[in-house]
Amino acid sequence: MSESTPTCWIITEGIAGTENQCIGVAEALGLQPVVKRVHLRFPWKQLSPWLSFGHQYALAAESDPVDPPYPDLLIASGRKSVGLALHVKKMSGGRTFLVQLQDPHIDPKRFDLVVAPQHDRLQGDNVLVTAGALHRVTPEKIAAEQKKFEPVLGRLPQPRVAVLIGGASKTHIMTREDAQRLAQQLKSLDAGLMITASRRTGEENLRLLRDALKGEHVFFWDGAGDNPYFAMLGFADHIIVTEDSVSMVSEAVSTGKPVYIAPLSGGSEKFALFHQAFAEKGYTRPFTGSLETWSYIPPNDTLRVAEEVLRRMKLKG
Repeated sequence: MSESTPTCWIITEGIAGTENQCIGVAEALGLQPVVKRVHLRFPWKQLSPWLSFGHQYALAAESDPVDPPYPDLLIASGRKSVGLALHVKKMSGGRTFLVQLQDPHIDPKRFDLVVAPQHDRLQGDNVLVTAGALHRVTPEKIAAEQKKFEPVLGRLPQPRVAVLIGGASKTHIMTREDAQRLAQQLKSLDAGLMITASRRTGEENLRLLRDALKGEHVFFWDGAGDNPYFAMLGFADHIIVTEDSVSMVSEAVSTGKPVYIAPLSGGSEKFALFHQAFAEKGYTRPFTGSLETWSYIPPNDTLRVAEEVLRRMKLKG
């Protein structure tokens, strides 16, 4: 590692949720990373991470380059990042410290550190297990965004409820019935509502929710201008999150506020394990249309990972 501030790259496929996990670790280390969004050619695209050679030829024309000088620290995540990350480590002569977030689906010993959530059920001497997803949410960011959005969100009646809505994914789908149930439950709450939806929510579901949830007590972000996401977490007394997003649930729980999980259709074994673990730790409860208050000590996985990265980099020298 350099005696000066370490240089840092992030390699991802460009998926926002995955990329933000990497950036969160870099920010916790006080680093300003260079983000490399990579796109692979055939056959590396189809065979990553198992095709382990020839990565000097793997990048498609639209990909960011991964040319030297190589960084002191490389944080990578996503299936298509794995081979390239190992290629960078090899080309650096082993000097680059390689952190892979999430299960790489190959031997963890090939990396300096693998960080995986507990529902991935990955173990090893160089595997650090987290409760959920890493993220960029910090008290400082929340406080700064609250000041910015005070005129818009501060006027809403209390208690205030942040509603974080996802939708269709590899494992879940938001049916019309799911959207109708959520809309009716939210409509019955005597609370100020701060709602943000995703492109994955779908236009039909979005229209249904917007039509049902109107009034002076409702703020529904339309996607224009600055994103009020962090401010919503700050102003919220309660947070409701649809069950399809490990990232949003992990971000919500980091606030220490009551977090409710709104059900969607579909699911998977990994999601079931994740939600079961968070419920057993007292972080979350199912959303059934009413509000309760409870407390817990929130996990601080991102800072813990950053501290472990720094410790291992110093040991490596």
